[in-house]
Amino acid sequence: MARPATPPILSELRSSTSPATQVAALRALKHEIIGHEQKKRLWVGRGVLVPIARILNTSKGNGKRRDVSDNATTHHCRLPFVRSEEEEARLQAIVIVGSLAHGGPSYVPPIRAGAVIAPILSLLATKESSVNTVLAALRTLNTVADAAALSPPEANSSDRALFHSLFTDEALTSIARLLSQDPNSQYGRQQISLAAALIGKTCRDGNQRTLLVQAGVLEALASNLAAFVDTSDFAASSSDVPCASLGLPRIASSSTQSQMAPILAAIGAIIDTSRSRALHLLSSPALTAVLLRLEAGLTVPQERKASMRSHSGSVPIGTRPSPSRLECLLPQIPSFAPKGTMHETSGHPPFGGIITPTRQPYSARALQHTHEIVHGQAMGSPHGEESPLVAWLMYLARVSSGLTRLLAAWIVSLLHDSGLVDKRRDLSFAMLLVPLLVRLLERGSMSAADDHPVHGANPIQPVNLTSQQQAPSVLATLLIDSIDSQRAAVDAGAIKKLVQLLKETYNPIPEDANSSPWAAEHSIGDEPDGSHDNLFVGDSVKISSACEVAKVREAVLNALASLASIRDEHRKSIIENGVVPFVVESLKPFHRFPTGSPGDGKVGVAPQNPSPQAQNSSGVILAACGATRSLSRSVTTLRTSLMDAGVAAPLFVLLKHHDSNVQVAATSVISNLVLEFSPMRDAILEAGVLKTLCDHARSMDPSLRLSSVWALKHLILSAPKQLKRDCLGELGPGWLKQIICHDVDDLISASAYRSDRESTLGAPLAMGTPNAAGEQVDLLNATDGSREGFRVVNEGDEVDSEMVDSIGAPSRPQLEAELWNQLQSAQGASGRRDVGTTNQSRADGLAVQKEGLDFIRNLICGNDSREMIDCLFEELGQDKVFEILTSKLRPRLTNAFNRDRRSLDYNIRQMPPQTDIVTSACYIVVHLAAGLPRHRQLLIAQTELLKLLLTHFAHPSHEVRSACAWIVINLTWMDDQSDHSSCKERAQELNKLGWVGQLKVLELDPELDVRERVKTALHQIQCALR
Repeated sequence: MARPATPPILSELRSSTSPATQVAALRALKHEIIGHEQKKRLWVGRGVLVPIARILNTSKGNGKRRDVSDNATTHHCRLPFVRSEEEEARLQAIVIVGSLAHGGPSYVPPIRAGAVIAPILSLLATKESSVNTVLAALRTLNTVADAAALSPPEANSSDRALFHSLFTDEALTSIARLLSQDPNSQYGRQQISLAAALIGKTCRDGNQRTLLVQAGVLEALASNLAAFVDTSDFAASSSDVPCASLGLPRIASSSTQSQMAPILAAIGAIIDTSRSRALHLLSSPALTAVLLRLEAGLTVPQERKASMRSHSGSVPIGTRPSPSRLECLLPQIPSFAPKGTMHETSGHPPFGGIITPTRQPYSARALQHTHEIVHGQAMGSPHGEESPLVAWLMYLARVSSGLTRLLAAWIVSLLHDSGLVDKRRDLSFAMLLVPLLVRLLERGSMSAADDHPVHGANPIQPVNLTSQQQAPSVLATLLIDSIDSQRAAVDAGAIKKLVQLLKETYNPIPEDANSSPWAAEHSIGDEPDGSHDNLFVGDSVKISSACEVAKVREAVLNALASLASIRDEHRKSIIENGVVPFVVESLKPFHRFPTGSPGDGKVGVAPQNPSPQAQNSSGVILAACGATRSLSRSVTTLRTSLMDAGVAAPLFVLLKHHDSNVQVAATSVISNLVLEFSPMRDAILEAGVLKTLCDHARSMDPSLRLSSVWALKHLILSAPKQLKRDCLGELGPGWLKQIICHDVDDLISASAYRSDRESTLGAPLAMGTPNAAGEQVDLLNATDGSREGFRVVNEGDEVDSEMVDSIGAPSRPQLEAELWNQLQSAQGASGRRDVGTTNQSRADGLAVQKEGLDFIRNLICGNDSREMIDCLFEELGQDKVFEILTSKLRPRLTNAFNRDRRSLDYNIRQMPPQTDIVTSACYIVVHLAAGLPRHRQLLIAQTELLKLLLTHFAHPSHEVRSACAWIVINLTWMDDQSDHSSCKERAQELNKLGWVGQLKVLELDPELDVRERVKTALHQIQCALR
């Protein structure tokens, strides 16, 4: 069989006879493939990207020089473009790559295999590249990013690696320079919009966001946003101070909202999930200067001044922040909260177990918020000073439309999520932003101008950022823990619109006549120089449609989770709209719609060759877990809708999912399904969930460890005695002591001190440092292989490690090695500590400690509490239990390694224990005191523990004060007359230690619950002392 002849164009591209013929071949190829899908596939199959990559990598020194000085773009716009043939060849090659990328996600693998992205990015850093070449490169990069965003879930990791070369010093410096140029010219505006759009599409993780901040990209974006603020309608009339006097470029009045959208999208992508980056934005000199000038120039009507003063009327006068004068741009909002907005909280059950109130839906933010509560750190003052940018963004969201409105609301929600928005704005969000976002859920809510915002370049693709994909996500953020916003969303019809959108995502994807599956058949003569393994071309239309559907499904599920997080009537309304079968179906990695029937209880099985529509991505599964978790907070829902829909079966599969985040989400849902009143509890236990949860509790993943202990805590609440014993035996007493006693602060402090010493002196010093036990350990010379210096040595550590290792749990050195590696990675190449990561590591450790203490609390409560107290003493050791409780109530002594290096002050500081840990420890003591008389005698003999408890009578938390009173009540309780003498001795011992005097002080406590408990305690002490 004769070998087919190689096409002349391909032969010329592989070995050109001259630059002119190469340019002619590239132009012919460009004209042949533009708008012709089959020709694109044919040429990709022939391996045309290999010579195109070679052309892009040729010398870049022969093009027209692109000056990067001020006003350079304007200068070159007036000159004729004279490009060399090499520059023209590169320009044509860039256009060809962009045309292929327009074909959709099926062309991403061959583009990645062709290695064309890095040379295109290098053209942005080359001063010799012409303006047209830079614009073409930016357009192509945006098109490739759009196609990569629509790749199937299993290809996301490899396709996102396409832009790894973007996040290098050279490339980011070029992006920052493009964003910092003069926007007055047409080319300048296009380059700024395209560069910002590229950042918004490719920035996906924390490391990339940090690199963008360090390269000055966020500062450049803030300057561009400041220029837009300065040219807004109200800004033009507020002051006569020219923009140039503030160091900002003056943008021509022809700039539109669509040109602002890429800037907002890039800023949102960078500050997402980071309070520090959000603060960096708000503290931008350019943005701050413009906002201050606008505030100074605005004239506030007299009738609005009174309302602005009343805006902070509920706050003490000495702490009221000054409201921004930009508030006059927004409609006047009543300063009072509507009836029923305050959350009703029930009193803490003194003798019962603990069920953690989880109002927020499952998400990464929910766990982070839990950790911050445990750590005692709120993300911002409830009435702190707010940036005027918040008011301006809300004004922009109201006066703009389409993408600009959506992105402005998105950034407001990010600032709110970071704790940088006044808490009293919840009512403003409910009345001003939420109805607008609900309106964006409707079809056709985007304007045509917003779909193509930048001179036809389309840097913000509608398929990537439509109202139906982004509006539910922004809405979900604003609805978390806000009854006002949730009520406003329900009143605006959000539930019906969201449920309808979710149902539509399970409709069959329409077949397109031009979208039949196709794979290039390579003939022998067409073999390129490289391998064809990564050059398969599939059906872009179906793949992109399925990805769009998955993104809408994920966003809608997140919004439903937020809506159902607090109020039972909202959950009932969501269920009445028939959403449960679709939520359950979204829990399955491979769903059966449209061929199957929803809600039949069968677990989806992976087909041999699953279509893109048949797959639920990890994001969809996480969102479905969040929605299920919110709906399962209702007892009625658990007993009817969720049980009938068979929600437990897919969750069992997810507990062993390959993605640890999915395991965490599934475990969080299980924690609601194993409660005492859940009818699915027995079925879940029969399925073997106990062993799975215990295995996850020994995981090295802190989030999975936390959620598993949380679920086990709920599982043993009011459980039969044998189930409690089985759970404790499966976990192992050594593991329980390990998670409760292990304190990450020692490791963090040692890491901080080592970093300070190395950066100051250039080398680590061999020094012995006292640990929490007062022993001298060498914290500075621990190696990666052996970190015994970081151990807090307690009696019985060797026994604990042996017991834990025998059941397959990580030993204490392994846990410390994991924490050490996390801290080392947090420091980064710059050698500086990442405060956020350090705080998160500490919060993770404290959260697990709290859940471990609550596990013990639930273990020894209930009808069989006395027997379980003996079981606890047998398994952990009587002395060890009291030692743990004492350590949790004792103030922590720290050397404060974060001191000023120039200071010689080595004073020891006292840090009070965390409130939540103190509460859990106190209620364990309450349950111990509620045991047998001999248990009370053991407790009264713990003098050090009782002295530490005495210091918490003045604790700021009323729960702690109430728990202290309950301890007295239980210790002075007399079972029968035979216990009279012992009860009297216990009362005398409490009086001797000063407990009676502290109880008398609490008689004037502001909390009624505390006063009632104190009254009972004093009465019992008086009766016992008679």
